[in-house]
Amino acid sequence: MSTILNAMTVDVEDYFQVSAFEKHIRREDWDSLQCRVEINVDKILQLFSDANIHATFFMLGWVAERYPEMIKRIVQEGHELASHGYEHVRVTNQQPDEFLQDILKTKSLLEDLSGNKVNGYRAASYSIGKSNLWALDKLKEAGYLYSSSIYPIKHDLYGMPEAPRFAFRLKEEAILELPVTTVDITGKKFPCGGGGYFRLFPYFFSKWMMRRVNMKDHESCIFYFHPWEIDPNQPKQTGISVKTRLRHYLNLTRMQDRLSSLLDDFKWDRMDVVFADKINNT
Repeated sequence: MSTILNAMTVDVEDYFQVSAFEKHIRREDWDSLQCRVEINVDKILQLFSDANIHATFFMLGWVAERYPEMIKRIVQEGHELASHGYEHVRVTNQQPDEFLQDILKTKSLLEDLSGNKVNGYRAASYSIGKSNLWALDKLKEAGYLYSSSIYPIKHDLYGMPEAPRFAFRLKEEAILELPVTTVDITGKKFPCGGGGYFRLFPYFFSKWMMRRVNMKDHESCIFYFHPWEIDPNQPKQTGISVKTRLRHYLNLTRMQDRLSSLLDDFKWDRMDVVFADKINNT
């Protein structure tokens, strides 16, 4: 096991709230759909408890409002509560004032429910990039201390490949950005911080990439996944493209076992613990 401490994170949204389904499932229909987020978060909390680790939960305000007891349990068990915005609207689809109201509303809601200060934010679908870096200024204005919203890769839906691979500030007084982890292989960045890539790649390859970041770069990894990724029994969507179906449903049956292996093979903690020195260096 690597001795470097890595950050484990969960983006808390239900299966019907993912960006890939936004053209197929209307937001106004969310309340009429079967919610599975609570039962899946319970499984995740048990996994973390069994492994004796703490993590950061980036929470949708919409979910928090409907499951206040889940919020209390996450905090009571020693995990960090952070913001994922109110209802999973991509920042690329928001104007600066809209975005500011969204992040203020969600921060206030999560703080009221948990009794804890909310310092971290992650954009829906890593939707902060070259075209809307103003969002980082708005996050600082709203009182957040760090963001984990830029993915320094090239992707058809998101990504800022020219961004640094590790913690950075756009300027000295800017908010701290903590990008999801990539590995450098022959000068090219490859994603190794979780999500669909973790389900796509064989586990040994994901493990090798993260170990390389720990041992060669001497940096902490940031890993993320969603509650619906450990839920192969979730309702299946129809009328979606082959690409979307592959991305969403691939290897859901293997995810929980892979997560258990990952928790054993690396050292993990909350974002605000792993990066405390950088977050507090304001």
